[in-house]
Amino acid sequence: MKSRLFILYILCFLPILVGQKKVPNLTLKKMSGERVMLQHYLKTGPVLINFWATWCAPCKKEMKHLDAFEKKYKDKGFSVLAVSNDSQKSLSKVRSYIRANKFSFQVFLDPNNQVLKKLFSNAMPVLPANILVGQDGTVLWRHFGYIPGDEKKMEAEIKAALQPE
Repeated sequence: MKSRLFILYILCFLPILVGQKKVPNLTLKKMSGERVMLQHYLKTGPVLINFWATWCAPCKKEMKHLDAFEKKYKDKGFSVLAVSNDSQKSLSKVRSYIRANKFSFQVFLDPNNQVLKKLFSNAMPVLPANILVGQDGTVLWRHFGYIPGDEKKMEAEIKAALQPE
């Protein structure tokens, strides 16, 4: 039974593990409704795309670290793009949560998981899900879930992405 579950797990997440080397051309929708291309942010430097939801407790714990990274590395061209996967019905919760916490990073909406599906080949990863994208559009690092201490590895990856080649 355990071997069957393991095989099923591998088959479900194989697209995530293998992945693509470059991110596809993505259009992101801001909370204001404005649509922006991912390439707009990549012009200045590496980007961490974070998928989260208001119902996800680990996502909320991780967000304070994302905000600190945005503030610390913004002058070096780094950006955090937080993409909410809350349903259409919950968008008011997203707005009030972001407003209450005064996060400095950009927040986008993906209630139908269209962006998430493009990046993960229709497999639904564990939230929070993070993808660090280099300025050239190459996927440098992926991480799923959050436990305290993960932010140390994340910051090390961000620092590496900011190093000149």
